[in-house]
Amino acid sequence: MEWIVIFGAGGHAQVLIDILELMGVYRIAGIYDDSPSMLGKFIAGYPVLGLIDSKLVANKGIIGVGVNHNREQIAEKILQNNSDFEFINAIHPSAVIGKNVILGEGTAVMAGSVINPNAVIGPHSIINTMASVDHDCVLEPFASVAPGAHLGGNVHVGARTFIGMSATVIHSIHIGHDTVIGAGATVVKDIPNHVVAYGSPAKPVRGRVMNERYL
Repeated sequence: MEWIVIFGAGGHAQVLIDILELMGVYRIAGIYDDSPSMLGKFIAGYPVLGLIDSKLVANKGIIGVGVNHNREQIAEKILQNNSDFEFINAIHPSAVIGKNVILGEGTAVMAGSVINPNAVIGPHSIINTMASVDHDCVLEPFASVAPGAHLGGNVHVGARTFIGMSATVIHSIHIGHDTVIGAGATVVKDIPNHVVAYGSPAKPVRGRVMNERYL
């Protein structure tokens, strides 16, 4: 089995650790996190070895951070210091992935999720617990679909966009980049870039301030 490392020491990283252990194809050497208070601690049985820009003990791994723009910044930092680093995917054994699905590097697919045929999931995206992505959808890099959210067929989700918990997006909808769809929203019309949208039907309610927390 190949040695890998995980970046991030929070809850999302612990979910990835569980998935990677179940996959049984990698050995986790340890964790890197930019919080100095985490150094020397153990997360789910694995040591926090250093800051993210430290010298790495393995040349493969995955980013265990749930916030989309943070994940992008970490990916850039890793590759600046380790140009040949290889990002792996974490796919829970209970996930269902259809024919001709493309999963970009560094993608996490959680327990009970479904990705139907011909979907394209961009690098470092997250399909969270019990979420579904139907046929021919496209998620751009660093997007995420929260637990229990569902995308109909031919939905396009922009880079770094977050689809909130239990949201529903009907078929052939386009959602722009850097947008947040609130929990429980029903999306029946296209949603533009850089907005927060929620409700049933979902409507943009304000612009999105970069780096703000999700709904």
